[in-house]
Amino acid sequence: MADRLPPLNWLRAFEAAGRHMSFTEAARELGITQSAVSQQVRLLEQHLGRLLFHRLPRGLKLADAGEALLPLVRETFGRLAEGTAEIFGRTSGDRLAIRVTPAFAVLWLAPRLPRFYAAHPEIKLRIISSTWLADQSDPGIDLEVRYGRGNGAGPQADRLTWDHVFPVCSPALCQGPRRLTAPADLAGHRLLHAIGFRDGWAHWLAQAGVADQVDAARGQEFDTAILALDLAMQGAGVALGRTCFVAPLIAAGRLVAPFDVTLTTEEAFYVVSPEGRSDSQAAQLFRHWLLAEAKAPASE
Repeated sequence: MADRLPPLNWLRAFEAAGRHMSFTEAARELGITQSAVSQQVRLLEQHLGRLLFHRLPRGLKLADAGEALLPLVRETFGRLAEGTAEIFGRTSGDRLAIRVTPAFAVLWLAPRLPRFYAAHPEIKLRIISSTWLADQSDPGIDLEVRYGRGNGAGPQADRLTWDHVFPVCSPALCQGPRRLTAPADLAGHRLLHAIGFRDGWAHWLAQAGVADQVDAARGQEFDTAILALDLAMQGAGVALGRTCFVAPLIAAGRLVAPFDVTLTTEEAFYVVSPEGRSDSQAAQLFRHWLLAEAKAPASE
């Protein structure tokens, strides 16, 4: 066999003919003439130096080389189609690509998505999680949930969350030997930082009046709130919780808020359309659904 890869149209003709066992049916599928399919298969055979089909009076039969090659060609075309769809998205008008931060995807969106699936089974969602990429444009994205103060988000930006920020930890840590009874007790615990948020530990400690007793720079840093909150649930430290993320975790008993001091944040999550683009019908439905979910009581 020659080292040079055969032309793809020859391989497509061979794969279609091998699947249908007919040059006529392969031609109908590919939109070319029967003689063109026959010629392309013959050119492939000449290129490979092996017979791929036995031409019979009524149809075709794979030769030994054809039987060996057909599964490889079929798998290769299948993987190419799936890989292209994964990278660039499928062309269905009802497929909607949504970009969100990992924490919002896992802690806010995922628990609600079954309700969207039930209401709109015709819409296929493609969820892309990406950390702090609000300034990057992508023509394959239909909607994005961004975090910030809303300025510069464009005309099609709707606010989804109104949050308070406060420390959270596991119930065991809160009631352990170094129990947390006052904000100053945080000096003896590991602080877990989720970077990228404007209102962090320094702001909350100042609000609580203990900035001179607890070093806000202590502890560990993470680029997503998921890791900080997961470690807090494991008792590995104290994280700052945002209402939209931790309210269900507190209700489920997985986290507790040891103090009454809360910090109201002006930052929020917004659903945003790409610059210069109008929402498709599917995007409009998803946007309206997000807004309805944001306004619904947390118990729903």
